[in-house]
Amino acid sequence: MRLSRKIDQALCFVVAISIIAVFGVLINISTRRTSAVSDDDQNTYLAEGAKFVTFYDEGKKLTVKTDAKTVSEAIKRAGILINDGDVVEPGLDSEINADNFFINIYRSRPVIIKDGKITRYIMTANRDSKTIAREVGLTIYDGDVIEIIPNNNFLETGVANVYQIIRNGGRTFTLEEEIPFNERTEKDYNLEPGVSEVRQLGEVGMKKSTYNVLYIDNEEVFRELISEEVVREPVERVVAVGASAIERNPLTPGKGRNYYTYTKSDGNTVLRQETFYDLNMSIVMGYCGGGGYSVRADGVKVDRDGYVLVAANLSLYPRCSVVETSLGPGKVYDTGGFAAENPEQFDLATDWSNHDGI
Repeated sequence: MRLSRKIDQALCFVVAISIIAVFGVLINISTRRTSAVSDDDQNTYLAEGAKFVTFYDEGKKLTVKTDAKTVSEAIKRAGILINDGDVVEPGLDSEINADNFFINIYRSRPVIIKDGKITRYIMTANRDSKTIAREVGLTIYDGDVIEIIPNNNFLETGVANVYQIIRNGGRTFTLEEEIPFNERTEKDYNLEPGVSEVRQLGEVGMKKSTYNVLYIDNEEVFRELISEEVVREPVERVVAVGASAIERNPLTPGKGRNYYTYTKSDGNTVLRQETFYDLNMSIVMGYCGGGGYSVRADGVKVDRDGYVLVAANLSLYPRCSVVETSLGPGKVYDTGGFAAENPEQFDLATDWSNHDGI
C-alpha cells in the first residue's frame, strides 16, 4: 500500500514537471514573438508587414519588431521618451522603409564652456566640443584646444565636466559654410496653366572658408576672408510651370508680329498685338527703382527682377506696371509712336536684330 502511494506520488510529480516545462516553453515562444529580440532572432517570427527596428540610445541597444510607419511612431510604441533638445537620426518624420532599420538617439545634456573669464551654459545633444563652442557664440581659432576638466561646482550646476578653451594665439579660423542653390523656372507646355512641378530638388553646397581676425569688440569678431575651398557644389532647383494660354503662342523673331485675344482686369476683351525692337535700354532703366538689364538666353531683354522690358501706351499702362506678355511677365519701361495708333500694342525689347548682347 505504501509502495503504491509512493509510485502515485512520483507519477504526479513527473506529470507536474512536464506541464510546467511545456507551459514555460509556450511563455518563452510568446514572449519572443511580442517583445524585444536579439540579433540572432531577427529573421524569426517576422509578422507580415512588420519590420525589425534597432534603437541605439546612449550606449544602450534595443531591437523590436513593429509595423510602425515612421520613426516617431516606432519610438512611441517602444515606450521611449524623447526630451526637448534630444536629437533623433533619422528625423522623426522619416519613413521606416527597411526590414532592419536603425535609429540613433542623442540625449541632450547640460554643458559648461569656459573661455578665459567667459562662461557659457547650454543644453545640447552635440558631442563635438568645437561645435558646442560655436553653438554658444564663441569663435574657435585654428590651433585652439578644448580640454575637458572636472567641475568643482557639480552639486550646484549638475554638470560633471567643463569644456575649457585653451587659446594658442592663433588669429585665423576655418568654418564650414553652406552655398545656397539657385532656382530655375522653365515653361512646360504640357502642364496646365498655373500648375507647377519640381523637376529637380535643390541641394545646398558646402565650402570651407578661412578667415583672419581683424579685431574683437564686445565678443563680436570682425574678420576678413583669406581663402575658401568648395567641398560640394550646390545643385540647382528646377521648377516646371504650365505655360499660360498667351505664352503657348509666343512672339518669335520669325513672326515679327504676334496677335492674341486678351481679357483685361475690367473684364473687357481686346485684340492685342506684340512686336519687338532692339535698342540700348539703358536710357529708361532709371525708372522702377533703377538697376540694369540683361539679355536672356532666348535673346529677350529683362530687368534685374527678370521682367521682360516692355514699351506700351503709358496712359493705359503706366511705367512700372506689370503686364502679361507671350514671352513671360513684363514691366513697362518705355513707350513709342505706335502707342497712339494702337494703344493695346506691346513692343518687347529683344536682341533679335543686332545680336550684340546690348
